[in-house]
Amino acid sequence: MSATGTRFPFRFDPVFRPALALLGVRPATAWVEVTDRELLIRYGPWRLRTERANVTGVDVSGPYRWWRAIGPHVSLADRGVSFGSSTAGGACVRFGAAVPALVPAGWLRHPAATVTVADPPALARLLADPDLP
Repeated sequence: MSATGTRFPFRFDPVFRPALALLGVRPATAWVEVTDRELLIRYGPWRLRTERANVTGVDVSGPYRWWRAIGPHVSLADRGVSFGSSTAGGACVRFGAAVPALVPAGWLRHPAATVTVADPPALARLLADPDLP
């Protein structure tokens, strides 16, 4: 396997683009990258990085209500993080060990991350197969 990765852009609903741009979230600054070793999520100024081996599962879900999906969110139920730019759907990636993402210094850790990438099923397939780069 190589250290190069597969990048998944976020899907952006046009109506939410201006508000997300104010947060620094634009197509150029929002993506998910999977390498043979790591999962990297960039969502404007926010970053999540974990070893690929820490990914324990992926579920494709949606559509979502806009107030629950757009922008960065933390679930009060399970502390999962969501990075949303579309209500069409996304992928929820679960982790074996919770990871930091939203809060500086990493004191808040998340057991899962939902991302509204353009092709959630492709991201799920890639993460489900540890032999794919």
